[in-house]
Amino acid sequence: MAQKRGAKAEEAELSLDQVKKRLDNLDQRLDAIDTMVTAIAERMMNRPVSVEITCPSCGRVIEIAMVGNEKLIR
Repeated sequence: MAQKRGAKAEEAELSLDQVKKRLDNLDQRLDAIDTMVTAIAERMMNRPVSVEITCPSCGRVIEIAMVGNEKLIR
């Protein structure tokens, strides 16, 4: 009986370690996404950016153009 409790505690500890690792990985990925979005936003504020998207329903090409002339302030 004591072995079962010890095994379950060890399993819970491993599970907790896995959750911590996954959260760390998620945090790193979110940081990378934040860096990319910030770089794109800063570029957009300096010069025009144009994005073309094809509608999956009707197949029309939609062009989105963004222009800015100020730097972002954090």
